[in-house]
Amino acid sequence: MASIVNHQTNNFMIMKLPKKIKQRVGWFYHVVFRHFVLGLRVKMLNGLYGMNIAQDARVSLKAKLDFTNPKGIYIGSGTYIAFGAVLLAHDMSRNVSSTVRIGKNCFIGANAIIMPGVAVGDSVVVGSGAVVTKSVPNNVIVAGNPAKIIKQGIQTGPLGIIKVSIDE
Repeated sequence: MASIVNHQTNNFMIMKLPKKIKQRVGWFYHVVFRHFVLGLRVKMLNGLYGMNIAQDARVSLKAKLDFTNPKGIYIGSGTYIAFGAVLLAHDMSRNVSSTVRIGKNCFIGANAIIMPGVAVGDSVVVGSGAVVTKSVPNNVIVAGNPAKIIKQGIQTGPLGIIKVSIDE
């Protein structure tokens, strides 16, 4: 039960919010506010850190992008990076800085790790928890540790949503 403080009285009486108001506030947060914050995060990462992220890409607030080599991260338009995903653009064990390129209309699943020097092609879906150690071609689904191609010839739309054809 959510509550607000009534500032009209000196004792700050607590009032209970009706369920419908809570639902509307929750909808506003999840649909409007959260979408706005994700868009602001992309602008901040581009401007402040020098990352090259397309304006319509979405990077989760819990995703971890490499700030050691921020100019080595490229994310294409229509791409979604889910929570807990890690994009690395350096390897301290070999003292190497490299680039990570994510193509257009890709989906990088939760807790996936993209290693330095990897290029992910356009319309690629990377499964949750996958560890991508080698470059990935266009139009595939990869998963596993290390990531392997599971399916080829897929088509994805914005944010990596798979387009299902009637033939399948």
